[in-house]
Amino acid sequence: MRNFSLLDNILNEIDQSLRVVHATAPTTERPNPANGVQESAPLNEDERDMISRLMRINHTGEVSAQGLYRGQALTAKREDIRVQMERAAMEENDHLNWTDKRLQELGGRKSLLNPLFYWGSFTIGAIAGKVGDKWSLGFVKETEDQVIKHLEEHINQLPAHALTDMAILQKMKADEMHHGDVAMQAGGAKLPFLARKLLMPLMSKVMTKSTYYV
Repeated sequence: MRNFSLLDNILNEIDQSLRVVHATAPTTERPNPANGVQESAPLNEDERDMISRLMRINHTGEVSAQGLYRGQALTAKREDIRVQMERAAMEENDHLNWTDKRLQELGGRKSLLNPLFYWGSFTIGAIAGKVGDKWSLGFVKETEDQVIKHLEEHINQLPAHALTDMAILQKMKADEMHHGDVAMQAGGAKLPFLARKLLMPLMSKVMTKSTYYV
């Protein structure tokens, strides 16, 4: 098996970032949960605009998740943790493509801030991995908890007849809960109080508020 140099790794990560932000990232074998689902009533213009903004937030959240997991996988000390991070990244790619497809159907657009959030999250993930696997896994858990909170908020904002969007967000929520649980089962440590109650919510709010408009 070839041992990759630092340059190899850098070029590979640049390639991955371009796939995530500008192209179609590699996915798993799982089908889109919206396949075959139809709205019980047509969405009006205001509903389509509101839902497309929510989907843009969720799409950028998945871009950030890609950066986070890629950074953590790069600096993980245990091979099983690296493999786990890469599998989670693939499943997050499913979410990325589901929300991208739905944005196109709604006539919406992706956030202009995606490259910034990808590389910001990549840096945070790489640092977390360097600090230690237990803290890196704990960071995954707290990140997923923040994602679940805003997914629940979005689900509650959806019109009752927006069944396509409901199917996508419900499946994403279930996956995020699974990723968080697996991270803790693999040895994740609970992050300090300030990180859980101040830093993580602040980061989540910056992402959701900015991408709703930009």
